[in-house]
Amino acid sequence: MPNIKSAKKRVKVIATKTLRNKTYNSALKTTVKKANVAIETGSADKAEAVRLAMKKIDQAAAKGILHKNTAARKKSALARKLNATA
Repeated sequence: MPNIKSAKKRVKVIATKTLRNKTYNSALKTTVKKANVAIETGSADKAEAVRLAMKKIDQAAAKGILHKNTAARKKSALARKLNATA
């Protein structure tokens, strides 16, 4: 445990940011899973599900939750899956 005041504050701030990042990451994973399920089941709103997932991925990259190349790779994989079913 840190003794210096600024180090104590950093521990608190990092804990808060970690919690925020975890919740955002969890929501992102859920959205991507829903898009994958929609593609696999051939649901009528699969394009909409993929569009929402891509939007969430872009937002995560903008907030620094995902690296921009990781975001591009995930979006590309979703687009490939969607186009393969069309």
